[in-house]
Amino acid sequence: MGSPAGGGSRATVQAAADAPETVPRTGDTRTIPGPRRRRAHRLVPWAGAASPPPPPPPAGAAAPPRHGRSVAVSSVTATAVLTLAGCGVLILHLVQRQTGTVGLLVGVGLAMVPLPFVLGALAWLNLTARVPLRHTVFCLGWGACAATTVAIVANNWTASYLTSHQGPLGELLGAGIATPLIEETAKATALLVLLLPLGQRLRCHGRRTGRPCAPLLHRLPASRLPRTYARRPAVPHARGRLRLRPYLRPLPYLRPAPPSGGGPHRRSRPRTLAAGVVLGGMTACGFAFTENALYLGRAFTTDQRQRLDSIGLGDPPSLRDFDGTVQTFVLRALLSPFAHPLFTALTGIGLAVALTTGRRWLARLAAPTGLLLAMALHGTWNAAADLGTDGFLVVYGALMVPCFAALVCFAAWARSRAARHAARRDRRSARVV
Repeated sequence: MGSPAGGGSRATVQAAADAPETVPRTGDTRTIPGPRRRRAHRLVPWAGAASPPPPPPPAGAAAPPRHGRSVAVSSVTATAVLTLAGCGVLILHLVQRQTGTVGLLVGVGLAMVPLPFVLGALAWLNLTARVPLRHTVFCLGWGACAATTVAIVANNWTASYLTSHQGPLGELLGAGIATPLIEETAKATALLVLLLPLGQRLRCHGRRTGRPCAPLLHRLPASRLPRTYARRPAVPHARGRLRLRPYLRPLPYLRPAPPSGGGPHRRSRPRTLAAGVVLGGMTACGFAFTENALYLGRAFTTDQRQRLDSIGLGDPPSLRDFDGTVQTFVLRALLSPFAHPLFTALTGIGLAVALTTGRRWLARLAAPTGLLLAMALHGTWNAAADLGTDGFLVVYGALMVPCFAALVCFAAWARSRAARHAARRDRRSARVV
């Protein structure tokens, strides 16, 4: 059967309309220009131009790789590694100048004796905190390299300044006030560096919009419309709730617990408090290792010089020639291996409470209070060394032992409560199945 009379003509007209313009230009005719196509190779699109959404991937295809995130993470990691490596080389040179090569080797060897016990205790507490390995390694390296470099340089300058202007009083002020202020601030900086969103500004948003990555190029200027501000809806108890600041990175182990049924306030979970202790303890553990290596190496070098002098005078060598090294090892490695972790753990707990609590006044006071308590405890510990043996033992038994016992009780409570929550969660999942 033939087609209708008008069918062929309609199809011909539609095909002619869809076909591109191929009529050659002559002297008497002009072609009507059509809409120009936008060039696809433009790196920076015009502001306000809406790009079509990317086509959805097939059902069986794999997700596209996130190049922006990987480049940002690798650049931040490389910067952190290079910074810590430079600080490590500098602190190694500074310690070697004060102790000598032999004293440095002896100090490092003796300082590694208490290290497994402290790291083992923090690793046991990390079963509750679940802090990633890269964060703990960063805190350990920061304490061992960056914090000790800042502390040695700043302490030497402060001690020389106070001694030249105040005399003997300057030495007491430096040991009791300036040294705790410098060292605790240098160690607490590691926790703040972890919270800064350093990699977010380097990530490319190409995986979201489908556009090519050009993070270093700026958009072309365009007319900016005034922003409309809408009032927030009235929410009961809105002033009591507190979210993480937008300029901080929301770490998974520093998030508040959901509000309980009895009230609208959010409380800090045992995991968040344990994470603060783990981060502060790792930073302080690295700091204590380098500081012990410095003091032990310096004591060994001094004892070795005295031993050589006694041999030159004709006295036979004996083990009493190294009394300074033995006393320093007993004091720093056996009696107080958890001293620095205890100080910085207070700073970590205060920061964890400030980031996760729902009470505004507590969020504003928790972090400064934790840092001030760490400085006060550190200053008291330094001042106890000048009180003689009896005064030191009194401060050690009346202050350090109860604080350490309280920290151990807190770690046991956090671990048991986390295990109880895990068992309850397992029972609920078993009931659902």
